[in-house]
Amino acid sequence: MTATGPRGPLLIACALRIEEVALRSRRHRDAPEGNAVLRTGMGPRAAERSVIRALADPRMRGAAVLATGFCAGLVPGTHPGDLVVATETVDPRGTVTGVGTARLAEALARAVPGRTVHTGPLIGSDHVVRGQERARLRATGAIAVDMESAATLWTAAQLGDPAGPRPVAAVRVIVDAPEHELVRIGTVRGGISAFRVLRAVLPAFYEWHRSSLLPRR
Repeated sequence: MTATGPRGPLLIACALRIEEVALRSRRHRDAPEGNAVLRTGMGPRAAERSVIRALADPRMRGAAVLATGFCAGLVPGTHPGDLVVATETVDPRGTVTGVGTARLAEALARAVPGRTVHTGPLIGSDHVVRGQERARLRATGAIAVDMESAATLWTAAQLGDPAGPRPVAAVRVIVDAPEHELVRIGTVRGGISAFRVLRAVLPAFYEWHRSSLLPRR
């Protein structure tokens, strides 16, 4: 077997309409052929169902999967508009390691200079995290939480693919942080900032996709 470039398209999964709008509002000349943006709906079950349906499409054979959208930061000092690259995603079913996370973080730093890029575990939840629950989740070692990334990566990794192991990754933009909770008055400004960042990072996603070398039979 020899290493080659990506053997299939890129499936970018998000949960919310506003996230989809950000991702579709900027097309890029380096977009891989056949790539797709998938809006899964909120929550881990919706993400799992949507990813299963999407990857059953013959056009998605060999697709890399990247989960993205907004998240809540767990670590004090994080701010709306900061980026999180998951070294691994964690939920009750287990842990999935992200592929090429160092390269992805570097690409993101180039795409949005001046924004902080955090790397570390991203934990899944089946509900919106509030208040003191942050501390409990932070104690697991996670740096951020969202409702869909872990389910998306777990599902994508478990689904068989004739072309070989599937590259998966998760990138989230912080919209809610310990010192900047959504219930506070700065929410609108933080949300606009996160939207703009998400819209700007597509070139980094495509760069990650190109660099995710896979074995070919």
